[in-house]
Amino acid sequence: MQNKVTVVGAGNVGATLAQRLAEMEIADVVLVDIPQVEGMPQGKSLDIRESAPIYGYDGRVTGTTSYEATAGSDVVIITAGIPRKPGMSRDDLLNTNAAIVGSVTEQVARLSPKSILIIVSNPLDAMCLVALRTSKFPKSRVIGMAGVLDSARMRLFIAEALAVSVENVHAMVLGGHGDTMVPLPRFSTVNGIPVTELLPKETIEKINQRTRDGGAEIVKLLKTGSAYYAPSASAAEMTEAILKDKKKILPCAVYLEGEYGVNGVFVGVPAKLGRNGVESVVQLNLTVEERSALQKSAQAVKEVAAALK
Repeated sequence: MQNKVTVVGAGNVGATLAQRLAEMEIADVVLVDIPQVEGMPQGKSLDIRESAPIYGYDGRVTGTTSYEATAGSDVVIITAGIPRKPGMSRDDLLNTNAAIVGSVTEQVARLSPKSILIIVSNPLDAMCLVALRTSKFPKSRVIGMAGVLDSARMRLFIAEALAVSVENVHAMVLGGHGDTMVPLPRFSTVNGIPVTELLPKETIEKINQRTRDGGAEIVKLLKTGSAYYAPSASAAEMTEAILKDKKKILPCAVYLEGEYGVNGVFVGVPAKLGRNGVESVVQLNLTVEERSALQKSAQAVKEVAAALK
């Protein structure tokens, strides 16, 4: 039986993600948006399908403004919400996007009760909590796309600093998806060699800070939008790991209940992804300083979550 993935939100992230998934040929894709933009998801899905003969893929993409077409999805990726604008923090988006994500989650949970939810909407960690509470799904089936993106940014900056292939670089970023995220150079390597042995401390700290500012840097440059190529690639990697049951360890926002000394919030940690969603959390042996930074990040996430109306 063919896998089915729903992408909610036909904006830049959602449409790019639908294209990536179609090209990967891992699922039929439904791209859904609100009735007020009737024609947009249909037009974008048709455009994606028309590129299939050129790129040689047979993945099917359906555009719609009706949630009925999403019924029976294996994975639902929620990208819906207003984008961040210059000078706007992720937290400014909180209650507007909470209402949107809550409404979307009600629809998809009703029609796809066995699905796994991947949340992309910002502020990411709080939106995961909204989706978990609304869907009443097990915590293993609600996952936030954060660490994959943040780690990808860090990998790029390390590769550029060392003039090596990005394929040689692995990086680890934990914590909330925001200013308090915790890049971990000690667990970041180039072909197995710790970055701490290859780059001076000052350069590493610049990379860490640029990683934290990664989204804001793009918002500032674009002026009228936010990142979508890297976020869509990150969500696609997570989706593939789930549908192919790869047991792939990726940094994701997951609901913690005691791991790393954190309780009751979604925080980015290494997680094994498979057909059941989050199959386990990998607990790294952190230093006192690293653990303190992670708990500080978790506290910041809690403060944002507490402001949810």
